[in-house]
Amino acid sequence: MNPLVAMAQLRETATSERAGDRAARRLSDVQAMLGDDLVWLATELASACAEGVSPATESAQHLLDAGGKRVRPLSVLLASACFGEVTPAAREYAVAAELVHLATLLHDDVVDDGMERRGRVTSRRVWGNAVSVLAGDLLLTHALERTHAAGNSETLSELFSTLRRLVDGEVVQLRGRSSFDATEATYFRIVEDKTAALFVWAVRAGARAGGASADSIQALGEFGGHLGVAFQLVDDVLDYAGSAAVTGKTLHADLREGKLTLPLLKTIAERPALERDVLAARDTSGAAGADEEAMQRLALAVTSGGACDAVRELAGKETRAALDALDRVPASRARDLLGRVALDLMARLS
Repeated sequence: MNPLVAMAQLRETATSERAGDRAARRLSDVQAMLGDDLVWLATELASACAEGVSPATESAQHLLDAGGKRVRPLSVLLASACFGEVTPAAREYAVAAELVHLATLLHDDVVDDGMERRGRVTSRRVWGNAVSVLAGDLLLTHALERTHAAGNSETLSELFSTLRRLVDGEVVQLRGRSSFDATEATYFRIVEDKTAALFVWAVRAGARAGGASADSIQALGEFGGHLGVAFQLVDDVLDYAGSAAVTGKTLHADLREGKLTLPLLKTIAERPALERDVLAARDTSGAAGADEEAMQRLALAVTSGGACDAVRELAGKETRAALDALDRVPASRARDLLGRVALDLMARLS
């Protein structure tokens, strides 16, 4: 069958299924293909989080035990499987990708005064900010050690660049708290650095480990970039239109933490007077005495307008762009599963 026709059929089938059924079927197919790799991944993640000095290890394990979608390591493994058997190097990169992600979550919760993550209290609330930061640092060292040991200097160099982008994105976002910047250009820079960059590294690392051509590595990198942006756009909408059961966070958590997500930015563009409420809510965000009335006005303005629908549409465009990039990768069962991962992430809004 023509690869483009096969991908079109995949999209049509995925669209016709209920989100829950689709996710269950994808999980079953992934387990059938990568069962041993996923068991190894879980074992190695637990081992990495336990390797170090207490209480940093307990802080890391607390976050790991909360679960998660494991999209990044899964993307590494599937990218490698697009070109044959999953290689030992790809396994190491899969662990590294999730360790980097966990580290950023530990750090983000400190920066944002986060109270809840994946349905449980954040590590910083149990062990304190200092321990949570050090736990994140510990996981980053494990990720770098594993990537170095896998033996590909280009993949290691790309990880260094990715880590720099993660830091840059966080700094730009943090800078926005003291210097109000409601431009979408700044927003997308943050998303591309903080979220999409690690997706790009994950699929490129997996593809290279699997022996992919330069063209396929490039195509998968583009897939990862669009997937990461779509992932964040969906999360932005879920902060206003989701539930704790889906997001693992309290509704309006991003708003309380002073983050200028895209639904909020689009609402401010339509109603500039709301900027006063944003500034009022940010002055004491997350602290006792926060301006609850200002936050409620903002939440109502976002949900009653068309901003969430506009961001949903944009997330759909990014998902389609991801699938278009994936079309340039040779057809395989693993490629189809990567496409379904992208569709499943989008389906969180259905």
